[in-house]
Amino acid sequence: MLGVLKKIRRKRPSLRIIVSSATLDAAAFLDYFSSGNLPGEATVVSLEGRMYPVQIAHLEEPTPDYVLKAIEVVWSINLQQPPGDVLVFLTGREEIDRCLEGLAELLPTLPRGASKLKLHALHAGLPTDEQLAAFEPTERGFRKVIVSTNIAEIRTYNPTTALSSLSTIPVSQASAIQRAGRAGRTSNGICYRLYPESALNSLPLTTQPEITRTDLTTPILQLKSLGIDDLMKFEWVTGPPAESVLRALEGLVHAGMIGEDGRLTVVGEKVAECPVEVNIARMLFASKDYKCGEEILTIAAMTTVQDVFVIPEGSAGALAELERRKFTAEEGDHLTLLNAYNAFVRYGKSSSWCKSHALSFRALSRAVFIRTQLKKYMQRFGLPIESCQGDAKRLRQCLVSGYWRNGARWTADGTYRSVRGNTVLHVHPNSVLFTRKPRSGWVVFHEMEETKKTQIRILTEIEPDWLLEYGHKYHDKHRSATQY
Repeated sequence: MLGVLKKIRRKRPSLRIIVSSATLDAAAFLDYFSSGNLPGEATVVSLEGRMYPVQIAHLEEPTPDYVLKAIEVVWSINLQQPPGDVLVFLTGREEIDRCLEGLAELLPTLPRGASKLKLHALHAGLPTDEQLAAFEPTERGFRKVIVSTNIAEIRTYNPTTALSSLSTIPVSQASAIQRAGRAGRTSNGICYRLYPESALNSLPLTTQPEITRTDLTTPILQLKSLGIDDLMKFEWVTGPPAESVLRALEGLVHAGMIGEDGRLTVVGEKVAECPVEVNIARMLFASKDYKCGEEILTIAAMTTVQDVFVIPEGSAGALAELERRKFTAEEGDHLTLLNAYNAFVRYGKSSSWCKSHALSFRALSRAVFIRTQLKKYMQRFGLPIESCQGDAKRLRQCLVSGYWRNGARWTADGTYRSVRGNTVLHVHPNSVLFTRKPRSGWVVFHEMEETKKTQIRILTEIEPDWLLEYGHKYHDKHRSATQY
């Protein structure tokens, strides 16, 4: 977008572009916008936020388990520091739950006279009322501990395997400085960094630019829809890897969205207008052939929201799992999400109904809004919104039209292997296919996630022949033969 704006400003010098961020590399952006322009046309303005003094504390030695260390530090703060709430940043829900469980186990040993701890989790998967509870005023005699997630995951694209995954990465120095400021919003505070001070200098200065680690299929499609066909001369803020550009162009040509002349086809022009990823857009257009537009529209909306099912820990989680099974489809997660959405609409989009059925009212309401927007695009392009009348085969074949690169086969050890790259994949515990083998032994999945192992999320069973029947091909750069 910034590259396009810079191009526009050359035609419209009166246009003012303001880029605001607490963590970006201001010097790099200044150089970018100054390049090719008159001196003084770009400048950096720093606005210091109002903040109380914040002390910084580091560990003396590295810790092998930062979640356990976080528990120890929180407990020490409560016993030794004056009144004040505690905010803990961890990378995801699993670590948040583990930290809260560890603190809860220590509560019975709290000395008399010490502040009582009020424990709160804060992440996107929680119901709205539980998220709001973290912001309620702290009662006298209590200390509030909020264990939250600050985005520590980035989407990384591997152009060789053509697969994207969510990976947990170290914090950047800029983000570490920004997070320390949270301790000084209302009074003097202390920021406890769970690593030695020497480790700070080894961290990257800023977060790696997304353009260098993402699938460029959608960005290139959008650039070409704006009439920017010469990608080599386009002024990128940060140049993308050449292989990522090549793989994206290759995929767009094979998908029929770019012609031999390098320009968008009629289908490519339409797909470029859809506010979803290219693979989802392909499914929407393919639904015309499989006569399942009603269902694919819902699935497309549901895959854009997170944590539809609310499964807490402990006995409550077991009950919530029983509720989820009411919506489970044996074919996999996409159809399970479809069942949950249809039930939500059928029962009046009720928040109380969601709560009693372990569903997130917030996520489903968001899906309803997204579906409404996507429906307008389908109507605009003349795509029929008809139902497959429960024909799961047609629906799954349509899913393959978009997820053809995300195919995987089951192996005897219970894991999967990706169709391209033969990567070892593990099913995410939230999947309905987590504990059972698909009858055909083949699945397509929505996304990968890198934790201690590579996990795949939102799976659906398919027939392997469908990958061939749909006619998709791709070429492995290391082989001369076409791979299917």
